[in-house]
Amino acid sequence: MHTYHTYTNPRRILVTGGAGFIGSHLCERLLSDGHEVVCLDNFFTGTRENIAHLIGRPGFEVIRHDITQPILLEVDWIFNLACPASPIHYQYNPVKTIKVNVLGTLNVLGLAKRVRARIFQASTSEVYGDPETHPQVESYWGNVNPIGKRSCYDEGKRVAETLFFDYMRQNKVDIKVARIFNTYGPRMRADDGRVVSNFIVQALKGSPVTIYGDGSQTRSFTYVDDMLEGIIRMMDHQAEGWKRPEDYTEPMLSGFPGPVNLGNPRESSILDIARTVIRLSGSSSPIVHRDLPEDDPKQRCPDISLARKTLEWEPTTGLTEGLTRTIEHFRKAAT
Repeated sequence: MHTYHTYTNPRRILVTGGAGFIGSHLCERLLSDGHEVVCLDNFFTGTRENIAHLIGRPGFEVIRHDITQPILLEVDWIFNLACPASPIHYQYNPVKTIKVNVLGTLNVLGLAKRVRARIFQASTSEVYGDPETHPQVESYWGNVNPIGKRSCYDEGKRVAETLFFDYMRQNKVDIKVARIFNTYGPRMRADDGRVVSNFIVQALKGSPVTIYGDGSQTRSFTYVDDMLEGIIRMMDHQAEGWKRPEDYTEPMLSGFPGPVNLGNPRESSILDIARTVIRLSGSSSPIVHRDLPEDDPKQRCPDISLARKTLEWEPTTGLTEGLTRTIEHFRKAAT
């Protein structure tokens, strides 16, 4: 798959959560495509280290701001990635997580409405909950516990999608919604509690690699470069005959608002991931098992037929290649 480049006309682009794992990679990619980038982050889970190499580059600026508070900016595009995304972080302050997903989403949608910006929502595979259909298609409404410990994130992201489509229908805001499945790569936080980062940190230390449950539960992992490609193709996609929002009288301004699944359709069991990380890192760590957390999904795998057809996108980075790059990043960070 060839690398896709966004508009030849440079855009001024806001990335909320721009100092996070995916956000920092997105800022870097957009800059390399010739755009101006405003990185907005409150640095709760994002870090200055993630964007330190971008500071001082022409067209890049950083604003420390909590998206639950309104902000006024002149931009052409908005990528809304602001939200803690790992269970450890979003469960640390669940009320704050809900506020980011509701108040924060209202604020960025209000901004998009005022300045007529196209806006992208980084939704999540968690909207499917513990799915009863497999693989998950965009038309599946999900199986989510509304009062569990993960609900602040799962239900928060579901409400965010609702707000996006209501703003499209009611206010003709030009929206894009993508449901992002498990993504990994350099700049993941070592303490985020996610499968890949946990396994790599433990293996590099020679500590026991911890698996919750028997390890038969599956996930599908997408390398961050592939995910960026899907995000940008989705944001830049417009149907034939597309008009500027001010010239359009109907919703669905770009012809394809989503939602669309972005993820890897190739499943791996948690046990296989652990064994692969141990092998690639040259570790002798043993594997230990712990009790499965509440509401932990047994299967998570996207049907990406829509992304293949509409965006001509699918992941191309193999698990071994992606894990090798990620392990090297963690190894360097530890020295």
